[in-house]
Amino acid sequence: MAYLATAEVCDTNAAALASGDLRVLEPIFQIYGQCRAFSGPIATLKVFEDNVLVRELLETRGEGRVLVIDGGGSKRCALVGGNLGQLAQNMGWAGIVLNGCIRDVDEINGCDIGVRALASHPLKSNRKGMGERHIPIHVGGTLIRDGEWLYADSDGILVSKTELSV
Repeated sequence: MAYLATAEVCDTNAAALASGDLRVLEPIFQIYGQCRAFSGPIATLKVFEDNVLVRELLETRGEGRVLVIDGGGSKRCALVGGNLGQLAQNMGWAGIVLNGCIRDVDEINGCDIGVRALASHPLKSNRKGMGERHIPIHVGGTLIRDGEWLYADSDGILVSKTELSV
């Protein structure tokens, strides 16, 4: 997949930004993983301090998708660790954007995927299986829908209603 620089995309898509077809997430995320730039169609997930559904979704074929998780902004535990980072890589996910925390930072930084999260936290999450998949979620100050496209690089994260061309 060709790389799209988020700053350049913003510079050349003023109309899409004005209409809301292209949105910029708030700059609240830390960068993890080996892929500093990644993009793909979005799969959404809403959970709170419970990562059972995160694992279940990452066990499916990623096919270049980006998992966007609304973890409620919790900084009380981690929803993704090294094992899930490796699973995401092995299953073909392009990246994970998490409104919450990760752990096993060194392991995740060794994975060939892109990861954005609020912070790291050593405590693992609960395992109750609560949450919702493939629903509209609010992350980084914007509404994100399943099937939209995400573009991330060192400058920031964009969400587009449709796939953007180079």
